Amino acid sequence: MKYVKKIIGFVLIFTIVVMLNLSSTYSMTPVSNLVYEGIDVSNWQRYINYSQVKASGIEVVYIKASEGTTYKDPYFETNYQNAKANGLKVGFYHFLTARNTQQARAQAQFFASVISGKSPDCKLAMDYEQFYEGNSIAEINQIAQAFMERLQELTGKEVIVYSNLNDARNVFNSEISSRYPLWLAYWGDYNNLQNISSNWQIFEGVQYTNKGVVPGINGYVDRNRFTQNILLEECTECPSTEPPEPEEGQENGQESYYIVKSGDTLSSIANIYNTTVQQIVEINGISNPNLIFPGQRLRIPVGSYSTEPNEMGHIVYTVRRGDNLWNISRKYGTTVQEIVQLNNISNPNLIFPGQRLKIPKASNVSNKSVYYTVRRGDSLWRISRLYGVSVRYLANLNNIRNPNLIYVGQILKIK
Repeated sequence: MKYVKKIIGFVLIFTIVVMLNLSSTYSMTPVSNLVYEGIDVSNWQRYINYSQVKASGIEVVYIKASEGTTYKDPYFETNYQNAKANGLKVGFYHFLTARNTQQARAQAQFFASVISGKSPDCKLAMDYEQFYEGNSIAEINQIAQAFMERLQELTGKEVIVYSNLNDARNVFNSEISSRYPLWLAYWGDYNNLQNISSNWQIFEGVQYTNKGVVPGINGYVDRNRFTQNILLEECTECPSTEPPEPEEGQENGQESYYIVKSGDTLSSIANIYNTTVQQIVEINGISNPNLIFPGQRLRIPVGSYSTEPNEMGHIVYTVRRGDNLWNISRKYGTTVQEIVQLNNISNPNLIFPGQRLKIPKASNVSNKSVYYTVRRGDSLWRISRLYGVSVRYLANLNNIRNPNLIYVGQILKIK
């Protein structure tokens, strides 16, 4: 009997130990006290009155700097200067769109070039949520790691991963989580994260809503709470970095590059890019417009867009080589669906260089709720592309635990 009691006692102790270990493994908590009220902003918020933002109690602002290898947020400089001038702690983030490690390293270099000479107070953030259907989980992690390694190499700054809970659980692996801290997007009561599994057990910041209201900002803004660990040990200038060499067809500011092929003429190239022979001649210093040769690399002035609204209050945008409706909608704070309806586009995947599109100003975009009924063959990724939002956004808005599991007839809220 005595022997049996000992065995029972041992089993009870073992069970308690196991339960404690499981509890610590599956709980997500901040690495320290959440002490800083914060926001993250981009061109979606347009002009921000940082004096009012500061007076409202906000202490940290993460600013979108760039996306891809050519897009610099048009409000980046203004946001940085005004936030710094009002004594806010500043961080920068890059929206990663790479499909392979080579593109990831190029985007890290572009991000580093955009923030050259700037003095961030917070760790540099990688916002990687636009996963392409052709990439495996292993490839996604390789892309993320290539980006962050290259960014640290170029800037000497610490890097943090911005991720929602689903991706922190099911996408980013233990190698990423062991090397880089987490800025968690969880639009709910983050105190409920106890007993929830993730490859990270701690986070350094939490984005707890995308519908924050802050004086000095028109419309909604993402709200965050950050720990002391989000801050860099030294607030020094980012070293000077040159942007990556653009590939053929890749835009660089107001220019694109083209490698001449057999049979090309300046006239045919100008037609492709919605420009003129004269403009190509002038920008490349060509003495004889009739003499170009295969392999020659030409700088191409890309067709510009009007920043003035037309008579209907819309912006007119001229499509550039490499554009798609999703990227255009991101630039102007609207949705793919709004552009499709305004321009009577029958196939949202088919636009062409030189095409002129009417873009609704942000203030013209309807605030009414939008719903979508899932059809056969749909995926959250496809629906997110149609409406110009992220998979993460749709999953959180509709309380979808598994973004890979939706069903025909399901009604999804889009906004």
